[in-house]
Amino acid sequence: MNGEQVGIVPAREALERARDVNLDLVEVSPNSRPPVCRIMDFGKYKYELAKKAKMARKKQHVVQLKEMRYRPKIDEHDFQFKTRHVREFLMQGSKVKAFVMFSGREMAHTEYGYKLIEKLIQELDDIGIIEQGAKLEGRNLSIIVSPKPQALKAKQQKRKDDAQDKDKSIGGETIQEDSHRPN
Repeated sequence: MNGEQVGIVPAREALERARDVNLDLVEVSPNSRPPVCRIMDFGKYKYELAKKAKMARKKQHVVQLKEMRYRPKIDEHDFQFKTRHVREFLMQGSKVKAFVMFSGREMAHTEYGYKLIEKLIQELDDIGIIEQGAKLEGRNLSIIVSPKPQALKAKQQKRKDDAQDKDKSIGGETIQEDSHRPN
């Protein structure tokens, strides 16, 4: 009962032993010769397994794949705006699939798309790793960028430092009055 091995016991005797202590006889390894069984509380065992599985899922980090679409004739401001969003996605820990969409006669000049992808790679060099290089799939030229681990660590450290600074300012009761408020 304390986890010690009893040895080979007939099935009837094993069932009687389990009933005597109000527990279940559970077959652990049915394929071995002879089959291996344990006397345990099966409900409690299933509960603990479910609890372990839940904890494992909680600790698991699911990486999302975000997408960002560009066009070959994109304006500089639009490019910077979209690239800023890609940076935010990478800082959150998500992978990003960036693709340039070609339409109509733009397919004759895919070199503009490749130049745009190169520019994007240079912009994201400090924070992202190119997981899949530029690949032309139909009318889309795409790359997949994943976040650099050291960039994520730096961001997390900055968040911790900011939280500590905020706690210190609240504890020291730093209050500023607005001088533009009417009396």
